[in-house]
Amino acid sequence: MSIAQQQDTLDQAPSTAGCRVPYRVFTDRQYYDREQEKIFKGDCWSFVGLEAEVPKAGDFKSTFVGETPVILTRDSDGSVHVVVNRCAHRGALVCREMRGNRSSLECVYHQWAYDLKGNLIGVPFRRGLKGQGGMPGDFDMSQHNLRQLRTESVNGLVFASFSETVESCRDFLGPIVVEQIERIMCKPVTVLGDQRQRIRGNWKLYAENTRDPYHASLLHLFHNTFGLYRSTQTGKALMDANKRHSLLYSIAASNDDAADKQAYGDSRTFDTEFKLQDMSLLKGRQEFADNVTLVILAVYPNLVLQQIQNTLAVRQTVTYGPDEFELVWTHFGYQDDDEEMQAIRLKQANLIGPAGLISMEDGEAVEIVQNAIVGEASATSYIAMGGGRAEDADHLVTEGAIIGFWDNYREMVGFEVEPA
Repeated sequence: MSIAQQQDTLDQAPSTAGCRVPYRVFTDRQYYDREQEKIFKGDCWSFVGLEAEVPKAGDFKSTFVGETPVILTRDSDGSVHVVVNRCAHRGALVCREMRGNRSSLECVYHQWAYDLKGNLIGVPFRRGLKGQGGMPGDFDMSQHNLRQLRTESVNGLVFASFSETVESCRDFLGPIVVEQIERIMCKPVTVLGDQRQRIRGNWKLYAENTRDPYHASLLHLFHNTFGLYRSTQTGKALMDANKRHSLLYSIAASNDDAADKQAYGDSRTFDTEFKLQDMSLLKGRQEFADNVTLVILAVYPNLVLQQIQNTLAVRQTVTYGPDEFELVWTHFGYQDDDEEMQAIRLKQANLIGPAGLISMEDGEAVEIVQNAIVGEASATSYIAMGGGRAEDADHLVTEGAIIGFWDNYREMVGFEVEPA
């Protein structure tokens, strides 16, 4: 039975506000396939990389939009392009390396060659040999280019889209997201390195996680114990006008240990007696005039831009199936960082990534949900903290942005919502 025939719903909870998400959307291959078509190849802009990852002419980076392999390139004129990493001849990967620099892209299988915009520029033996063989006389090189995606940059973040009808990238992101990108990407950046994490769970569970301030001081002992983030802090959970993107931010200077201990009671995640052997991990510098110490900007469908203390990074989601995805963490700093700030950023990189003192629990949280919902045909989650609707909040005890994500998912993938 097709998804359309099933007419599945994201139901409102009976007699109360709230969102119920059927667990089968995380496990059923039909949903995954439809996501590739309607989201990643649909009217969306997907993050593919930083311009700083391809700083010189000829630089390239192999990456993905959803499950589709693509190549981000820097052309000789300084422009950036994104093309599908699939030869127009017989479908082989053109770039097998993760990164590199070259004047053209060449498929190893039959050596079909393309320029850095994806245009076909060379076909061995196209006219045959010794009067024999060769391509047909009407073979037109211009009709056999690599698939070229729409590509736009916003302050050094590169986005690509398969859609010819989706609005401009800035309009898709909206003012709140663009403002936060401009806040963090406020000057030229330098890439510090990557971390990669394969997670055995559905990518949408991580999309929920990054829109969820409710879990952050309960799951993450390090956050709470050392005061980097607490739900009692001054902060907000905001969305764009379409409620597809989410901004969570907080200010650590608003901590009050005595009041916070009373609020958390005997929670395992609040223990101010824990100490670090090397407290320099927490010694940073104030960088932004607004005093905000934590920003999690979740951009639909596959990007998180973050500031946690002095660690700056983008996180890209790559899908591999209903029950597996990869997180690619790219750390960066500013080109004008002094030696002290460079050292701070490198040390604080230990906070995030697969083994990060904060982030390591998120992958585990995704997997324990995935393991528990396998085979569920009718059971649902219940998302209602903060009022149970996709609404902004001037506090951090809310799941509103998760509901906003599901509202957009429903519209793109085909769900209907029953009224409360």
